[in-house]
Amino acid sequence: MSPTSSSPMAQLFSIPARRQRYLDVEAALALAQADLGVIPHDPAQQIAATAHLHLLDAARIDADEVRTAHPLMPLITELARVVGEPAGGWIHWGATTQNVQQTADVLGLRLALNLLTAQLCDLLDALTVLTERGAELVMAGRTHGQQAVPITFGFKTAIWVDAMLRHLERSQQLRPRLLTAMMGGAVGNFASLGDIGPAVQRRVAERLGLTPMPLPARSLSDPFAELVCLLGMLAGTGSAIAGEVARLMANEFAEVGEALGEGDVGSSTMPQKRNPKKSAAVIALSAQIRALVPLALEAMIHSHEVEGARTAMMDAALEQGCVLSGELLTLLTEVVRGLELYPERMAANLQLSGGLINAEAVMMQLAQKIGRGEAHEVVHHAAREVAIRGAGAGFLEVLSHDPQIQAELSAQELTQLLDPASHTGLSAALAHETSARARRAVEHVREQLNDEHLENRL
Repeated sequence: MSPTSSSPMAQLFSIPARRQRYLDVEAALALAQADLGVIPHDPAQQIAATAHLHLLDAARIDADEVRTAHPLMPLITELARVVGEPAGGWIHWGATTQNVQQTADVLGLRLALNLLTAQLCDLLDALTVLTERGAELVMAGRTHGQQAVPITFGFKTAIWVDAMLRHLERSQQLRPRLLTAMMGGAVGNFASLGDIGPAVQRRVAERLGLTPMPLPARSLSDPFAELVCLLGMLAGTGSAIAGEVARLMANEFAEVGEALGEGDVGSSTMPQKRNPKKSAAVIALSAQIRALVPLALEAMIHSHEVEGARTAMMDAALEQGCVLSGELLTLLTEVVRGLELYPERMAANLQLSGGLINAEAVMMQLAQKIGRGEAHEVVHHAAREVAIRGAGAGFLEVLSHDPQIQAELSAQELTQLLDPASHTGLSAALAHETSARARRAVEHVREQLNDEHLENRL
């Protein structure tokens, strides 16, 4: 699966959307400068009233872009033509191309970040529901590919929730550093506007709902790299979740399954196949997103006061990262919402080792009688005997015939200790607690998004 140009995220980065944001910044700049007496009031009003893409000639702009090989001047020229003189002569006063483009791109990134945050909230909603469903469902916990101790499925998914909550938190912490207006001129030192330059930048930021860059140098791009790094980490967690789903779908485990669509075909030659298609797509998208992180870090390394190649590299990393992340979150949410759980197979897998999965429980109980070190040695010896004889021998049988264990633990105690449900620790409690924490966090973030949407409309 690949991101489509018709997706809401992709549309944010379309040429018309970008051009309108450039015009929004040009209008804010003119009005801010008029507020401060830098340019006359009436021309500023005319510029702002005309700065709408539908009022301009798109074909003329396109042709001029081919002729000039410049991303912004054709738009400024067309705006000036439609505004007319003398007002047109005040457009883009004291600004450089990157001032307008970067500030406009930040407006786009704000929308993109809002979309991604809303999608992340939807994913967390789905994960909390899944976590509650599996909070009490006992299964094998595995470390290094081997059965370790029993857990509940809800504990497993609570780990996913916890990681996604930190990504949600990072997305909010990033906003003040990312959502800034830059109006420092050619190199960022306000040479063209002088002492009033910082005030102009502040007023532009206010009009656009941004904050002013403390130092508007054109080579400062670490907030953009930070966003790409965040998307890379988010993609990493997404791939871990999808990979685990795919593994647990394997016939050897068969503990979960992606929802099967009507008419779904797993293989052209193997009718029985039920492939983890959406999980595989998430893994593929994640790899593409994570590959953008080195590009974004490379794009931070400017020579002198700015380097166009680095700016272009960062632009590519940001656009691709946002579009691909939107697609990843959509697919991953579908996987989580539709995930089927198979408790019978989980229970059967718990018995594969003949009781060895509860060896820690036996050891801890025995340790209270003979000390931890000695208990570990005794239980380890019994476990090795089961491994040599095969799981069919049964851990309970081997333990019951060990003189040291017989002297300290009754057959009834051993039977209880080897019940997987008796040794899940706080799995269920942690699942419920994490779900509740996630619901509170999502509710808070959604309120912030709604407040921002209201402010933007007003």
